Amino acid sequence: MIHHLFIINPAAGSRNRTEEYSEVIHKICRARKLDYEIRVSTAPGECARIAREACKTGRELRIYACGGDGTLNEVVSGVAGFPNAAVTVFSGGSGNDFVKLFDDPKAFFNLNRLMDADEATFDLIKCNDDFALNICSVGLDARIGTDVSNYKRLPLLHGFRAYAASTVVNVVKGISEHYVVELNGETIDGEQTFVCVCNGRYYGGGFNPVPEADPSDGKLDVLLVKKLSRLQVPGAIGKYKGGRYKELAHLATHYLTDSITIRCDKPTPINVDGELRTAEVVTMTVAEEKIRFFYPKGLSWAVKQPASVK
Repeated sequence: MIHHLFIINPAAGSRNRTEEYSEVIHKICRARKLDYEIRVSTAPGECARIAREACKTGRELRIYACGGDGTLNEVVSGVAGFPNAAVTVFSGGSGNDFVKLFDDPKAFFNLNRLMDADEATFDLIKCNDDFALNICSVGLDARIGTDVSNYKRLPLLHGFRAYAASTVVNVVKGISEHYVVELNGETIDGEQTFVCVCNGRYYGGGFNPVPEADPSDGKLDVLLVKKLSRLQVPGAIGKYKGGRYKELAHLATHYLTDSITIRCDKPTPINVDGELRTAEVVTMTVAEEKIRFFYPKGLSWAVKQPASVK
């Protein structure tokens, strides 16, 4: 029998939804006569620990990350390497970006639909010692993305508005830094605004940098964005948000790779699925570990036709 484990993160989103989650979970799981359990995290990293301990039992598991992208990242990190567990997200965060690669992301708010599921095997990004399912970045973009949590619980600053507020603050702080980037046998040494590494397609409350990114193709889609002036930032961000990077050919280069190393002059913020890490040398690869991801039956996450890449 499959054991259904619900891991609730009270810190996800704009408010604590533990009671709402629990009420829905009990109602639906009891009606379906499922073997289930609810756990509530009490500290950062605890979602990963709960998931890992459950996986070590060897039971066949379906694990529901009850929250947003940060909660999903924690649960995925705990499950990585355990083939007996499949993961999904019972959405309730502020961004819920990873599931936007599906044609009906709102279905992830519906637990009944999550119970009737299809399953796919997705790649993971190994970023130094961490795992990511969705998108990692270094530079201005990472500072913006990891500062969003400072704004998301303020009135009227949910989702993209929190990202916009963080963007304004971080652009004022400074735009570009010197990096040495190594990928596909090439070394790029110079001032860069940021480096974005995609397994999924959406982040930052709706940014879609590489619309053709495929989380099952064994490759990472990388956008390397050169030094921008403050005057260039607004226009570039608009195109970047809409997946129109080909219109930024003079500023942004798209690569398809299985490994990238970024060498920084000083400890630099790294965005790992919205979580903040800091390092001077950042290596991102397609992880050996895969993740079983289940989703409402009938949904599609088919990619668009790929663009030309280096």
